[in-house]
Amino acid sequence: MVQPDQVKAAIVAALPDAAVSVEDLTGGGDHLQVSVVSAAFNGLSRVRQHQLVYGALRQELATEAIHALALQTSLPA
Repeated sequence: MVQPDQVKAAIVAALPDAAVSVEDLTGGGDHLQVSVVSAAFNGLSRVRQHQLVYGALRQELATEAIHALALQTSLPA
């Protein structure tokens, strides 16, 4: 189980300008919905954007602290 604040901190460490929201979908801490808005995504495909976020959460995903991750990425308005 991972806390939403830990997920946010890991993403912001990798993407310092990111605006991140994390929602625990089940209350168990392992099924999360995450939205990331970052200028670092400029010019990147959606797949590459998601890869950047997955990279930031590599440890949590590898240990299955995060079992399911619904991810939305976008550029700032």
